[in-house]
Amino acid sequence: MSNDSVSPRALRLARGVSPWLAPTATAAAVTALLTRRSAKWAFAAVPLAALTGGMLWFFRDPERTPGFGRLLSPADGVVQSIDPIEDGRTRVAIFMSPVNVHVNRAPAAGTVTSVEHVSGGFTPAFNKDSDKNERVVWHFDTPLGDIEMVQIAGAVARRIIPYVPVGAKVAQGARVGLIRLGSRVDVYLPEGIQPAVTVGDKTVAGVTRIDRA
Repeated sequence: MSNDSVSPRALRLARGVSPWLAPTATAAAVTALLTRRSAKWAFAAVPLAALTGGMLWFFRDPERTPGFGRLLSPADGVVQSIDPIEDGRTRVAIFMSPVNVHVNRAPAAGTVTSVEHVSGGFTPAFNKDSDKNERVVWHFDTPLGDIEMVQIAGAVARRIIPYVPVGAKVAQGARVGLIRLGSRVDVYLPEGIQPAVTVGDKTVAGVTRIDRA
């Protein structure tokens, strides 16, 4: 399934993009009108219109039909690393490029038990030290037990916007937050659960199964 299969008429934008999109779209509209007075305004109108179109694409939020599996990918992107953790869990890190959908989804159905913002740096998300970046750490109480998910900001994506509060019940694949302009999302598989993905695999949030049956 393509994560970009959405028609212009059905285009849905992610929540939390207005502070970036609104000024750009307004400037594009104003300069386009000013081109009627002077063609010189086209030098501003054309790039602003292109930027607005790019932002509409970057901040798209297509509807998804959830996949099947105990754990689904929380992010669109590419599996960057799969690492065993000392406590027996396995961390699956997914790199989100600027062209991916930026909305993140719940890997499993359950109750949000913790949403913690942790201050940090803004190292590029492909860097091994990016797990020390600005991030939001999520915990979900699920039938599999506690599931941890971490939204990590990068060099460009410096704002993480949670959508749901502590105590909220979420369905598997439900939208839970946004990272502006990409970055990285980690999900921790509980002890005893093996990953169904490998490094380099592409993932679709709420669709791609990441646990092995």
